[in-house]
Order: sequence, then C-alpha cells, then structure tokens
Amino acid sequence: MHGSAMAIWQTVHSVRLQLAADLSDLDHDQWRTPSLCPGWDVHDVLAHLVDTARTGRLSFVRELIAARLDFDRANERGIAREKRSDPLETVAALRDSANLTRTPPANLATRLVEVIVHGEDIRRPLGLVGNYPAGAIAEALEYQLRTPVSFGGGRERTAGVRLIDRKTGTSWGAGDDGEGEVEGDAIDLLLAVSGRQVDPQRLTGSGASRLAAAAGPPADRAPRRRRVKR
Repeated sequence: MHGSAMAIWQTVHSVRLQLAADLSDLDHDQWRTPSLCPGWDVHDVLAHLVDTARTGRLSFVRELIAARLDFDRANERGIAREKRSDPLETVAALRDSANLTRTPPANLATRLVEVIVHGEDIRRPLGLVGNYPAGAIAEALEYQLRTPVSFGGGRERTAGVRLIDRKTGTSWGAGDDGEGEVEGDAIDLLLAVSGRQVDPQRLTGSGASRLAAAAGPPADRAPRRRRVKR
C-alpha cells in the first residue's frame, strides 16, 4: 500500500534529520570516504541531498536547461553549489532544509528513494546503521522495480529475478523457470535494484550473482565519474 503524501514527507523529513545527527561527529578524513555512488565521496552525497531538498519543480527545470539537459552535469552543479568547505556546515544545511517539501516533477516515491538509498550510500562505507520505516523501504523498492534504469530506477536489473524479503516473505517478480530467486532484507534488495553493490552475504539464492552483476562494479573499482542513480 502506498503511503499518503503527508506520510511520505514525514518519513523524508525524519530520515534527513537522523542523517544529519549521524554525521555530526565525523572526523576530517571520514568525509573523504568513497560512498556507494561511483565517483562521489560521502561529502558529495550529502551535498547532493541538500541540493535535492532545496530543488522544486521550477528550479529543477531551470537547472536542467542550464546543464543542457544533462542530468549528470546538473548534479555536479548542484553539489558544487551546496558543498561547503567545512563539512559540518553542509550537515547544518541539510538540517536547515530537512522539513522542506520541494520536489522535481516526479513521483513522490522518488523522495523516499533519494533519502533511503543515498542515506545508505553514506552510512555503509562509514560503518553507520540506518533505521528506515519498513513501509517506506517497500514503497521505494516497488517504485524502483517499475522504473527504467535510464530514469534512475532498476527495472532491467531484475529481469528474470524474483525478489523475496526474508523478514516478511513479500516477493516481487518471477524467476526464470523457478530459478533466479534472491532473498534478503528489503533494504538490501532496494540497494541492489538501485545499482549499488551489496555484501554478497546479505543476499542469497540462485539469482543473487545475476543481480550483483547487474548492479555493476563496486564503487572503489568503478570509473571515476560524477554519476548518481536518483
């Protein structure tokens, strides 16, 4: 069941504030830690979250035109605009922007994808543990499953794969001839579908290696580039 707009925004605001709290005591070197996004360190991802929190429909269109309709270039410009020389100032900017309800012209579920996936892009390399509502993870996953990779989703990555949430037994898709099953926690399934490398021990089943291959190389072995999947 999809959440209401109010429920989605409440979750987004809460997750933003929790991330700001989690990052408030990092040391200088930790800010340079490569994130799960190829080419971005954790400070870059944080700045991107600030930028997306402050971006509404009109400003999104304006910035995309300024970037000559290149989403990657628009993301780079947004990071440059919001990344402070002192990372703690970027944390403060996220905290100040946490309760905004601005969004590009897209399905509101993208706001859940944004804060959950990027939250894990930051937290996992730092050894931090995130806590997200189960319903929000499921809604973000369902959105990614029906959205093409070219639009920031992961539909093609799960062709012939059946995903199973090991905690609830909820499943999505159908494996090829009874094969291609991937079982894991919903948050790990969401990350893999979104193109992130997940610890192989977190995903099991005959389709786990197929999904991992579709997600691409680990961030530390990927080409150095400014690209983000949502």
